[in-house]
Amino acid sequence: MTFWTKLTGRAIATKSDAASDRLVSCQVIELRKQIPLLYSLLVINAAAIVFTHLSSVPFWLGPGAVMVLSVVCLIRGLQWSAVRPEQFTPAQSRTQLRRTTRLGVGISVVFLAWALALGQYGGPYEKAHVANFIAVTVVGCIFCLMHLPSAARWVVLAVSGPLLVYYISSGEPVLIAIAFNITFVMIVMVRVVENNFQGFVQLIESRSALADKQDETQRLMEENRHLAFTDSLTLLPNRRFFFQSLEETLEARGETGEPFALAILDLDRFKPINDTHGHLVGDRVLVETGRRLAAFVGEGVLAVRLGGDEFGLLILDATSSEAVAQLCRSLCEALAAPIDCGETVVAPGCSAGVAFYPAAGRTAAALFDRADYALYHSKEKARGAVTLFSQDHEDAIRSERSVETALQISDLEREMEVHFQPICDLQTDRIVMLEALARWTNPLLGRIPPDRFIAAAERCGLIHRLTLLLLRKALADIRRLPADIGLSFNLSSHDLTSPETVLAIMSAVRNSGIEPGRITLELTETALMRDFDLAQRSIEVLRALGMRIALDDFGTGYSSLGYVHRLALDKIKIDRSFMADIDARSGRSIVATVLDLSQNLSLDCIAEGVETEAQLATLRRLGCRFAQGYLIGRPEPIAALEGRWPAANAATG
Repeated sequence: MTFWTKLTGRAIATKSDAASDRLVSCQVIELRKQIPLLYSLLVINAAAIVFTHLSSVPFWLGPGAVMVLSVVCLIRGLQWSAVRPEQFTPAQSRTQLRRTTRLGVGISVVFLAWALALGQYGGPYEKAHVANFIAVTVVGCIFCLMHLPSAARWVVLAVSGPLLVYYISSGEPVLIAIAFNITFVMIVMVRVVENNFQGFVQLIESRSALADKQDETQRLMEENRHLAFTDSLTLLPNRRFFFQSLEETLEARGETGEPFALAILDLDRFKPINDTHGHLVGDRVLVETGRRLAAFVGEGVLAVRLGGDEFGLLILDATSSEAVAQLCRSLCEALAAPIDCGETVVAPGCSAGVAFYPAAGRTAAALFDRADYALYHSKEKARGAVTLFSQDHEDAIRSERSVETALQISDLEREMEVHFQPICDLQTDRIVMLEALARWTNPLLGRIPPDRFIAAAERCGLIHRLTLLLLRKALADIRRLPADIGLSFNLSSHDLTSPETVLAIMSAVRNSGIEPGRITLELTETALMRDFDLAQRSIEVLRALGMRIALDDFGTGYSSLGYVHRLALDKIKIDRSFMADIDARSGRSIVATVLDLSQNLSLDCIAEGVETEAQLATLRRLGCRFAQGYLIGRPEPIAALEGRWPAANAATG
């Protein structure tokens, strides 16, 4: 570093911009504490030297000059006291330092000239006081400027030269020695200040480095937090962020009770799209869904991806339930619009369930569960609709919980029984198969419909136990009938995707002594959608034992044809909903189409829900082979059917 660079303090500019900015800011902060002390020192010293020269100097050079100099020092001291370094930009701080250096040199020269002028008056004591004034004042100034060494250097340079020239020219050996002594002390003190300033610089640099590390740590923490709370596929906030925001909202609204809404949205046809077109198309659907959802995000509306094809909303302004419902309907309409995936165009559809705070619950779990229940209601009753959780739903939840509790504490072996509904071969007019239907009568709850207790068993994890219990009862009952009567038994979606349950079913059939070929296992599309690949493997294992597989409720799903094509089926059952319109031309056409499909694929076809002679006659004309319904026979215990077996076969003729 050159002398000139050291002298002017331009070394600061060679540091990195950020470090230099922090350094000059810290210099101004420290100087604000010291500069007012510097000017106080100048005023006090000046007053002291004037006091010793009052009798020997003119007024203008003594008290008059001191008053002028004191006013200047007072103004500069007040200006520095008013400085707010924290409000300065780096450029303003640099300007302040340069101004201080220039004024410091100027004021030093003025005070030196004034002091040397005083030295022309008085005796040896007064002259010694002048030399002492110069030495003490300069040393004090150097210390006060220790955080601006460039200014201290300029002061020393400005003072030492004239001082040496003046005292050398006086010819007084004592004064000359004092001048050299003062100059030497000033040089040493400047060096001390420089060393101290280097320590100050290192301190600032270490603090800056620590601050940089803290900033970097904070940045990484923020980045990690962003990653932890963001869904990587859709870039929407994720489930964790959703529940954190929900808890914060609950805490904020806890005292006021101000309502807000929680909505859950689910794509209706995502799984078949994913299974049929592959995960790449499925991911594109989710990304586009996230983009469309983001368009609805605004102040008071948070949209997140909860997982899979499920998305969540927090709607903070929920004073109008109709406005919330309309927002969700608009979202569902936007998400139901076709999505161009390049090679194909898909329309996943969307259903939603909404729960309101505090009516539906005051905890995150309660609100989420009730919104989820409302979503389930939408998907079961009206796909594509928005369901607002209501008191009716609350009553239904309590009822379902009572069923779940009863399932867990009841003697199901004693309370559960199996009824059988006949399936007739329309070519021979004989009953060839019985469908096993579960019946439950609980001492406290009475007769409980199968759809309620089957769903409850699935929710509380008892469906596997219940399936095996009913299967063993059905197998025991069917042994009491002729060997040419088959058994049709329904499997839950949870059964088909549980390898343990599949193995237990096979074991139960082997141990029953009944020929596996007499048994048909009925599967719904829901069971297949749960995990198609695992369901397919389970079907292959069950058929390998000799059992037959039927697809139940055919025609009610949106991809039944795809499953018929991909699965090894033996039968399909036309859903009962088609029987109501079979007398109309459109209804007959649909049934005829399904019958043709079955024949082309060499599948047996069973028509469910046959309740009138007219329906039966139409089925015969269309060439339907098997029929089931109240006209053929109502579900009854095996004892009733066993006793009337001959009559039952004759009646169908």
